[in-house]
Amino acid sequence: MRLDKYLKVTRLIKRRTVANDACDAEKISVNGKVARASYDVKVGDVIEINMGARPLKVRVLSVTEHATKENAADNYEVIE
Repeated sequence: MRLDKYLKVTRLIKRRTVANDACDAEKISVNGKVARASYDVKVGDVIEINMGARPLKVRVLSVTEHATKENAADNYEVIE
């Protein structure tokens, strides 16, 4: 699954276009490297989002095409 879509499906970022813009502005990194929106997210990846007051770091636990509001957070684990 593309990185921008994963961020939207898991509700880490509200809209896919905002996720895409954040990737273009180099505010999203995966495994310590700046990632493009087309990056293919895999289980075990560590995604760092540097938007807002403090950075958010999460580990990917699962990749699903659809997630409801209740189970969206089951797809990742917050590290910091």
